[in-house]
Amino acid sequence: MFTIEQIKTAHSQVKSGADFPAYIQEIKKLGVTTYDVFVADGHSDYYGDNHYKASSPASHEPMTIGDTVDAEQFKKGLKEHQQGKTDYPTFMAMCATCGIEKWTVFLDKMRCIYYDKAGNEILVEEIPRPIN
Repeated sequence: MFTIEQIKTAHSQVKSGADFPAYIQEIKKLGVTTYDVFVADGHSDYYGDNHYKASSPASHEPMTIGDTVDAEQFKKGLKEHQQGKTDYPTFMAMCATCGIEKWTVFLDKMRCIYYDKAGNEILVEEIPRPIN
């Protein structure tokens, strides 16, 4: 099965949100089926077949997740990030401010779902296939 080190190597190729689809394809090849990213500390839980799970360490100092969701501001910030206008730390801070607790990526469905602290779906997004 995959290791956090292999995932880190694949993630090192991501310079902006624009690189995300290629990253998804790379970790899918490693055997990742689903993963969660937690905004509060930046750690991720990666899942594979047969209940396999690997967790990354926290990637930043703890952030407080906003109690109120600002879906419109979040969508605007997400679009800017996907266009390569913001870096990952800026994106994470924006998520926290807008009340996004985590997102889950489903590699089989090529879908990413963003959630608030109550577990409500805030945005369901299709992940584009990379252009080769």
